[in-house]
Amino acid sequence: MISRLPKWVEFGAFLLAQLAGVVNAIGLLGFSHQAVSHISGTVTLLGASLGTLNGQAMHMALVVLSFLLGAMLSGLFIESTALKLGRRYGVALCLEAGLLFLSYLALKNGDLSGQYFASAACGLQNAMISTFSGAVVRTTHMTGIVTDLGIMIGARLRGEHFDFRKAKLFLFILFGFLSGGVIGAKLYVEHGLSTLLLPIGYALALACAYWSYLYWVSRSKSTP
Repeated sequence: MISRLPKWVEFGAFLLAQLAGVVNAIGLLGFSHQAVSHISGTVTLLGASLGTLNGQAMHMALVVLSFLLGAMLSGLFIESTALKLGRRYGVALCLEAGLLFLSYLALKNGDLSGQYFASAACGLQNAMISTFSGAVVRTTHMTGIVTDLGIMIGARLRGEHFDFRKAKLFLFILFGFLSGGVIGAKLYVEHGLSTLLLPIGYALALACAYWSYLYWVSRSKSTP
């Protein structure tokens, strides 16, 4: 049951969503005003440009492919999309940080491939934790989160039970993404593409925190 959700999951989801919000704000302000944390709009732009088969269509196709490859990396290192302590989330977060760093280096040199690395990083993060106790958990885009909240509120108005803990998780994710957008936009105005160093640090810090927590849990279990 999601009511048994440990506290660290909510805060972890908040920080992951905040990380994605920062990256997406940088994408909207700096990557040709293009979102990279989700691909719905990119697929639409791809469809709109396929009629001309120009360079724009190829670029959009590569952004979508990069997101897919990032999700594939997650599937390679994490054996299930359901959240469970002990899985290799730390490795995935380090890979995400590496992809974002490659994106930073490429974009600083004016190389378009930086957008592909950023998209792959978001695809990897989005696939890391897809479900928890039957709840769909997405940390790189808010369409599903807002939809699920709307469904829950509508069902409650109809007289059904309202899962406050599930709603709390979704609100943590929503406000994490929103605050990430605020932070990313403000820092981008002041520091430009160097703002990407923030989500890189976020990902590495979360990996270290996760490994530290695993170590603490293992020590607690081994202590008589």
